[in-house]
Amino acid sequence: MQSAIAESLPVQEQQDTAAPLVKHLRQVLLWPLRLMHGEGEQLQGRPASELMRELGETSPWREMVDEYTGSSDAFHERHYNEFVSFLPYVQQFLYGEGRANRGAMGADPAAESPMRVFRRRDIAAVRAVPRAGDAPITLEVVHIDLYFFFDVDVVILNVELAGNDLSLAQAQELLYRVGRAYPAGWDAQGAALHCLSGVEWLDADGRVLAQSDAQQRDAFLQHVATHRAPRTAAHWAYVMQPLVAAHTDEPGALRYRQIEYYRMPMMAYLALDEPRKLKRADFVRLGLVTGAAEGQGELPYGEEHLADFEARYCYDRFWMDAGAAPNTRYLCNGHALIVVGDARSQFYGCRDRGVLAQFRHQHFLLFLIAHFQKASLLMFSDQLVEALKRLDIRSTSSVKRFKRSIRASFERFLRFTHRYWFHEISQQAHVKALSHLCARHLGTDALYEEVRERIGDMNTYLDADSLRRQANTVVRLTVVTLFGLIGTITTGFLGMNLLAEADAPLGRKLAWFFVVGVLTTWLTVYTMIKSKRLSDFIDALSDDRQTLRGKLASFMSVWRRGAE
Repeated sequence: MQSAIAESLPVQEQQDTAAPLVKHLRQVLLWPLRLMHGEGEQLQGRPASELMRELGETSPWREMVDEYTGSSDAFHERHYNEFVSFLPYVQQFLYGEGRANRGAMGADPAAESPMRVFRRRDIAAVRAVPRAGDAPITLEVVHIDLYFFFDVDVVILNVELAGNDLSLAQAQELLYRVGRAYPAGWDAQGAALHCLSGVEWLDADGRVLAQSDAQQRDAFLQHVATHRAPRTAAHWAYVMQPLVAAHTDEPGALRYRQIEYYRMPMMAYLALDEPRKLKRADFVRLGLVTGAAEGQGELPYGEEHLADFEARYCYDRFWMDAGAAPNTRYLCNGHALIVVGDARSQFYGCRDRGVLAQFRHQHFLLFLIAHFQKASLLMFSDQLVEALKRLDIRSTSSVKRFKRSIRASFERFLRFTHRYWFHEISQQAHVKALSHLCARHLGTDALYEEVRERIGDMNTYLDADSLRRQANTVVRLTVVTLFGLIGTITTGFLGMNLLAEADAPLGRKLAWFFVVGVLTTWLTVYTMIKSKRLSDFIDALSDDRQTLRGKLASFMSVWRRGAE
C-alpha cells in the first residue's frame, strides 16, 4: 500500500519524504565483564593479561603493540590529537610513560600503562539478518579487542563494525539488535526477541567461523534452570574464547561473569547524505536506540515522556549550517553515544583530523573510561556480596577469611580511587561535555559514593570489632594481674620463702618446682576463664550504688551456671 502511494507522488515530493541514506556507519560495542579467578595456586593473584600472554599460539588473541609503545613510524597526527585531548593524570592511565622513560627506568611496571589490549584478527566480517525474512547485511569487522586493567578484575570486549550505503531503517535495526549477549525472550512462534534473527562471523575468505544459536530456546532455558545464570549466545562465546563464562562446565583458566545489563554499551557514527531531513522521531529512535519504526514519523514513546529529550540527550553545539562539520549532532543516553552528521562534509568523514577520527579516538576513550569506572564499581559491590554470602559466624576460619576479604576489597578500592577515578578527563569543550553527559546518565558519581560508603562501613565495623576484642583482652589481663597481685604482695611482704627448700636435694626442688608451676598455671588459666565474670564482680565491687548483698551476689555469680 505504501509503495502504491509513493508511486503516485511526484518525484520531487518522494525525494523530500524519503529518509536520508546512511552513506557510512560505524558501530562500536563495549561489553564490560567481571574476571573470575581460576582455580589453582599458580593462577591466584596473577594478572589476567599475564595469563593471556602465556597462552601463546593456543589463543587467537595477541597483545597489541600500539602507536605509543611500538614504532614511531605508526604514530600519526590523529594519535597526537587523541593524546593532548586528555589531562595529564588521564594520560598516565591511558598511555603510561614514553619509551625513553621506560628505558631509563628499566623494567619498572610503574612506567607502563595499567591498560593492556589484546586483539584477534581471524574474524573479518559479520553477516547479520535483523529480522526473519530480511536480506542479510554484511559488515566489516574493523577490529576486535580485549581491554585488561591492572589490579582490577574487569575485562572489556571492544568490537568495531563498519558498513556503507544502508537505509536509515537498516542502520536503526543494526544499532538496536547487534549488541545482545543473549536473547531477551521468544515470541509465540519461538523467534528470539530484540536480537538479530541470524548472525555469522566470517573469516577473510568468507567462511563461517561461528553463528548465533539464539533461536534454540530450550538450551537457554535449561542453562538458567541449572546454573541460575544466563547463557551467552554461541557467537559471542566464540569471540571470547579462550575466556569462558563462569557458569559453564567448560574448562578454562580465565573465566568471566556478566555484571551489567545484557545489552552491550554502544557507540555509533552515522554519515548521512542529508541529516537535516531526519525528523524528531528519527533522532529519538537513534538517541534511545529503539530500532526502526513501523511507520514514518512515529515516536517510540509518549510525547510527555519525550518532552525534554533534546535537553537531556542531545549535544547540539555543532548542529548548525556553518562550521567545518555542519549539521553534526551528538546523542548520548549513557548506554549509547551516537554522532550524526553530513556525509558531504570532508571534515566530518576525515579519518585523520575530522569527526570520524575524534569518534574512533577521543570519544571512544571517554566512553571506555566511563563504562570501565561503572563496571569496576559494580565489581566491588559484587565482591562485598560474595564475601557476606560465604561468611559463617559459627566458623572461626570463615570469619577470618571474611575479614581478609573485606580488608583486601578496601585496599583495592583505595588503589582504584587514586589510579582510575576521575571527575574531569579533559578541558576540551566537546570532550568534557560528552564525558559529563555520559557520566550523568550512567550515574557513576552516585554509584561511587554508594560503594565507598558500603566498603567504608564494613571496614569501620571490622576496626570496631578489633578494638572490642583488644578491650576484652585488656580486661582479662587486668583481672588476672589483679588477682595475681594478691599472692605476689603477700609473699613479698613476708620477705621469706614459705618452704625452706634451698638446701634440699635437686630432685626434691624440681618436684616442688613442678607442683608449684602446675598450680600457678592452673590458677592463672582458671582466672582467665572466669575473667569476664570476675570483671563484672570488680565493677560491682567498685559501684557505690550497689549494696553489700548485691556485691556478694555478684561474687557468687562467678561460679553460677548460666550466669551472664
